Amino acid sequence: MSFESTPESSPKGLLLKADQIAQKFHSEIKETLDTRPRPPKLVGILSTSQAPSKYYAEFTRKLCEDLGVEFVLKKTGAALRGEGGKEDERFDEGEGVEEAIIEANEDDGVDGIMVYYPIFGVQQDQYLQQVVSPFKDVEGLHFKFHYNLYHNIRYVEPKNLSSSSSNPKPTPSDANSVANGEDVPPPGTVKSILPCTPLAVVKCLEHVRVYNTILPYGDRAYGKTVTVINRSEVVGRPLAALLANDGARVFSVDIGSIQEYTKRPRLSSSTSLSRKYYPRHVVHPSTFTLQECLAISDVVVSAVPDAKYKVKTEWLKDGCVALNVAAEKNFEKDIREKASVYLPAVGKVTIMMLLRNLLRLQQYRQVP
Repeated sequence: MSFESTPESSPKGLLLKADQIAQKFHSEIKETLDTRPRPPKLVGILSTSQAPSKYYAEFTRKLCEDLGVEFVLKKTGAALRGEGGKEDERFDEGEGVEEAIIEANEDDGVDGIMVYYPIFGVQQDQYLQQVVSPFKDVEGLHFKFHYNLYHNIRYVEPKNLSSSSSNPKPTPSDANSVANGEDVPPPGTVKSILPCTPLAVVKCLEHVRVYNTILPYGDRAYGKTVTVINRSEVVGRPLAALLANDGARVFSVDIGSIQEYTKRPRLSSSTSLSRKYYPRHVVHPSTFTLQECLAISDVVVSAVPDAKYKVKTEWLKDGCVALNVAAEKNFEKDIREKASVYLPAVGKVTIMMLLRNLLRLQQYRQVP
């Protein structure tokens, strides 16, 4: 675990880098690649001129080359500005992106597709996320995967990914595997794909022992209170659901509202004490303020895309774990005065989760 040393007279929390966490998965992916008859092929679709998307595309390319994954970057629309002396021509943001997705869907040689968002805005981008075939959705953004996540359906039959049904049901074997504390897909099923960034956060929390491995699988975050700031459909909401489905009490904070996610019923005269928890999380409105949420939270995750937004250090619980997921730094400079562990970025773990998903999807397409 890497951290910055400080004078003993002024103890601070650990500044944890994502590199060590990512390295574990780097080795795992490399070992898996060595067992495959051919390297998987990932197509990245870049149709925007935004600098963060260009950086992420280049970072993906370098990592794929390092691991031996075939990576093809397909540029469309505004991403073509400056290509081949075309600086003076107009290229619209997002032009041709849907066609590029469909082309990659239909190419049997392509195992995974990632699209560099944002492009048009929330609603149109969500439409594009559904155009990507679930068999090639390395980012886990298709509604089939989101439905599974929100309903705590951890395993699926691969054939159901191509069905028209949008409401898969958990099988008895699925429920039993979770209840028995196992993390092994029942026969005939595979793990459902999870969105990369929320999954990366979970892996980081497992690394710092927020997850208690003595507890059964599916309930290892029990006893932890978490605040997630941002309720986007890409990061904040699925992360809150993942953590709550793993047993945590989660406060989901967004502009204008705070919600509580939990799978444990609120005790009342009508609540059966024999029922420990719901099969999946439920959402309640909360009357807490952000300050009140932070004061009792063991973990704080902030993913606000605004450089001016800062979580107040003085509001935090002593010894909490703080994770910054936004491109901007959402925590104040003195965050380590309160946090026992501060992770300023999770991007390197996120890309490992994407490549892990790629390997799984390559395998899923071969399941009869």
